[in-house]
Amino acid sequence: MSRFYDLASLAKPLVTAPLALAFLELDADRRWALGFHDREAPLTVRQLLSHGSGLPPWRPFTGEPVPRQLRRPVPEHPLLRDAAPGLATYSDLNYRLLADLLEGETGVPFAKLGGASGLGPAPWPNPPVGVPDGPDARAWTLATERPLPGRDERLPHDCNARAGMRGHAGFGATAPQLRAALARWVAAGWPDRMAVDTTEGEPGTRWGLGLQVAFAGGGRFGQLLSGLPPGIGPHVLEDPAGDTPARAPDLEEDPGPASGWWFHLGYTGPALFYRPSDRSCIALLLHRRGPDGALLDAESLRARRWALLTSFVGQSSG
Repeated sequence: MSRFYDLASLAKPLVTAPLALAFLELDADRRWALGFHDREAPLTVRQLLSHGSGLPPWRPFTGEPVPRQLRRPVPEHPLLRDAAPGLATYSDLNYRLLADLLEGETGVPFAKLGGASGLGPAPWPNPPVGVPDGPDARAWTLATERPLPGRDERLPHDCNARAGMRGHAGFGATAPQLRAALARWVAAGWPDRMAVDTTEGEPGTRWGLGLQVAFAGGGRFGQLLSGLPPGIGPHVLEDPAGDTPARAPDLEEDPGPASGWWFHLGYTGPALFYRPSDRSCIALLLHRRGPDGALLDAESLRARRWALLTSFVGQSSG
């Protein structure tokens, strides 16, 4: 039986962004519809998709409207900081608001809308590979007195997703299920519509409408993937998740030129890569639990992804 994986933030490009592109006007001002009555600048779907809205990276999902929640001061924590001024700042809140707009526009629950992707919305009949809580669990306790949402093997690992926050996570898949969903995703042209209109982000990032540019500088995934021949995929690569592999190459300070690939990462481990020039598509299915059961740190997770892609590139390049 195929292993089942919590796709975490891959729900953003595979579920929420296609729905937003299908049902929502990109440049209409949505300030009033979303309750941002004190905001001076327009708030558009294009900004939400590209993380250019100016919203902070994260807040706990308590059911409180985002504008009201943002008026409340929070302690220092990397997830609770403000957005970088003038730069796209990756934020789960952008996709929470997209889900709100989609439900309002269509009158259909988000989980039902998302089911058209071919991916499975939580709660799942088959539990995914378990991953320990991440930094969001600590940020939750700092930002609200409401109890941390209880863990359940059939609910997402992400604290906000298992609390009920839609749009940013909450879908899972087996490798065959993901491969079929990717084939439909590519054939429908969704990633081609996402890999455009880039917005400058925080240092070393550049965003389109749901995917970000993979640069070709040293130690970056774009450098590794640039050697692949055309017409790859969609391929889904599963990591056997044995011992943590050797460290990935160090990231050079200069991100280098755009590689032609675009990508998205999920905090639980999975990753997605797309090349518009030939519609090549690769997804990684792996989990973030180390051999000792602890959550892998960012560098160890990058090493695992790097090793999986290195093996695939070597096989595909002859």
